[in-house]
Amino acid sequence: MTRLADPPAAPPAAGAAPPPRRGRRSRAGRTLHGGPVAYTVLVLAVLVSAFPFYWTIVAASRSNADLAQVPPALLPGPNLMRNFEAVMEEADIGKALVNSVIVSGSITLGTVLCCTLAGFAFAKLRFRGRGALLAVTVGTMMIPPQLGVIPLFMLIAELQWVNQLQAVILPGLVSAFGVFFMRQYLVQSLPDELIEAARVDGASTARIFWSIVVPIARPGMAVLGLLTFMAAWNDFFWPIVALTSSEPTVQVALRQLGGGYVHDQSVIMAGTLLGTLPVLLVFGLLGRQIVGGIMQGAVKG
Repeated sequence: MTRLADPPAAPPAAGAAPPPRRGRRSRAGRTLHGGPVAYTVLVLAVLVSAFPFYWTIVAASRSNADLAQVPPALLPGPNLMRNFEAVMEEADIGKALVNSVIVSGSITLGTVLCCTLAGFAFAKLRFRGRGALLAVTVGTMMIPPQLGVIPLFMLIAELQWVNQLQAVILPGLVSAFGVFFMRQYLVQSLPDELIEAARVDGASTARIFWSIVVPIARPGMAVLGLLTFMAAWNDFFWPIVALTSSEPTVQVALRQLGGGYVHDQSVIMAGTLLGTLPVLLVFGLLGRQIVGGIMQGAVKG
């Protein structure tokens, strides 16, 4: 049986773009490159953002007389280790670093776990009063935290927790912002079909959370963990109320530096540099997850 020839292709309509040729990449697949203006703006933004940290290193490695010069020195000096020794003598910074690591790490782990659980419940589970509970949780962010200092201190005094680390850890294990943040993240990132498929396979709610929710929510958990760690590490108001100089955190210990009639700014900056290094370490550990979460949100958007 004779095979009929294929009909000739119809010519393109007038004004229509010609089809892309084979072997040539379309415009959507090309790599975009920024111009010189974009690179100049990025370099300036990096320099402006990094200059305070660089100036902290310079001031921590100089003497107080060098910092008083006009114009000031812009290169690191030879006094960094000497200023670190002065920090160790004036304040128990070693114990303060250990206490801050314990406090900030415990608060970060507790907040990430509890807020992810609550965010999953508010985002994907159906129960009576879910909207009202979420509204009350978000509404607590409007209450200034200073209003709760007196009743909270009375509570920890009744429990005999004054000058103990649990007095700082337990009040920060859950945050309304973290619950709302993880709820919004899971609403966008967790499809309902995955949960329904897991239900059909007989998975419990706990199994769904650990096997499905946690891997999907990992970028959001990394962002929340970094924000929580920074907030707990830099907290000064509540630790100075609940703790004393015998059990200080880093921010409370830094208050003891630079005493005297003339404050030694170089020693203060050396202590600030020591208190900043753990935050940079945490950012280095969580940076890949944070960038991955940003890229994931950009692709979905």
